[in-house]
Amino acid sequence: MGTKHLAFDLGASSGRAMLGSVDDEIITLTEIHRFPNRMVNILGHYHWDILSLFEEIKTGLAKTAQAGHTDILSIGIDTWGVDFGLIARDGSLLASPYAYRDMVNDDVMKRTFQKLSREELYRLTGIQFMPFNSIFQLYRLVEEESPLLQVAGRLLFMPDLLNYLLTGVQVSEYTIASTSQLLDPYKRNWHEELFARLGLPLHIMAEIVPPGTTIGRLRREIAEETGLPPVQVIAPASHDTASAVAAVPAAGDRWAYLSSGTWSLLGIDSPQPIINDDALRYNFTNEGGIDGKIRFLKNTAGMWIVQQLREAWDKAGEPLSYTELVRLAEESGSAPQRIDPDDQAFAKPTDMSVAIIDYCRRTRQPEPTTKGQFIRCVLESLAAKYQQVVESLNSLLPQPIQRLHIVGGGSQNQLLNRLTEQATGVQVIAGPAEATAIGNIKVQHRACQLGD
Repeated sequence: MGTKHLAFDLGASSGRAMLGSVDDEIITLTEIHRFPNRMVNILGHYHWDILSLFEEIKTGLAKTAQAGHTDILSIGIDTWGVDFGLIARDGSLLASPYAYRDMVNDDVMKRTFQKLSREELYRLTGIQFMPFNSIFQLYRLVEEESPLLQVAGRLLFMPDLLNYLLTGVQVSEYTIASTSQLLDPYKRNWHEELFARLGLPLHIMAEIVPPGTTIGRLRREIAEETGLPPVQVIAPASHDTASAVAAVPAAGDRWAYLSSGTWSLLGIDSPQPIINDDALRYNFTNEGGIDGKIRFLKNTAGMWIVQQLREAWDKAGEPLSYTELVRLAEESGSAPQRIDPDDQAFAKPTDMSVAIIDYCRRTRQPEPTTKGQFIRCVLESLAAKYQQVVESLNSLLPQPIQRLHIVGGGSQNQLLNRLTEQATGVQVIAGPAEATAIGNIKVQHRACQLGD
């Protein structure tokens, strides 16, 4: 008989509950619930509305029961990395978690390097430097002598926090913990030396558990509210990219993956961390994967810029589907300008089209004027960025990659796939688009089989 599992996949702009029916190792997905996820500006800072997300998760559970799927074996949550919430010693949530795009952390990285050099921090962690990494978010709270830290009993990353609200159990899943830049990449536990040297509170960090761990069961009051039995909650590969990589349909060697969504994550599965001067120079990261693998990859901008352009045009009364945007980009022809998608100007501008125009003016390039030209500029710039990452990756490997598997929502953009293949000179294989949900279900299913 087949089994059923429920995956919650939370992205930076939306989330969904996906039912996975597994029969003879074939996974069939059914969307149960889709909901928005937006940052909230509170007193000049961007936060995640964690309570709204939790309510949407409960709605997804209720819809699952209403659809007759009370026989699901497990629930698993995956989402983005680095952000976290703090839990008081009495178990209550302290404040709304900061969102990684909040500018409050922009200068913290430089101040951290005054205590621990960039080179030494990379040697200790092997993690790519980004200003919103958990280590810098936490160091800021220490610098400010935040009263939150004085009463905090536990730090939980976003999927861990949601798992806690579902089960009452406080643990950190390995793949999500690995994004924090607080882990020893070899021992795969919190880096005690790092905490000591930066004065970070090690006592608030939770026990790390591997992907596929059964955390607990749905709390009784949530089960009664949603109409489900006390289903087991399993930590899949809780980092969404780790789940997506788990679903890459690749065999053999000399292949890389590109998880394409709001962010682009391009890299390989490695049996061990790759930490050396060249990896530091190219700013590659070593994050946890399933089956003991290391995701050696580069995190760059993805479809965020397109998403922001589309959202602005929608608010202006000019709604366009992604299919229509790609068609306009095709019709506009090759773009005469290039932007750096990772430039800070595009992190959270008030108006993305103005940010692109300002960048072109600053770099003395022609300005796009039509919607098609804006989108074509962004897509060609992304493809050029992927070319740079592939070239850097090849220089770090014994043999260059021959195939690039693009998974995630961005894999459906045939124009970007074609531009990427032309730019990188390697074969591009697209799909599955639902890789994250598939990987989530895959790990849940395997955990249930091992538990039988």
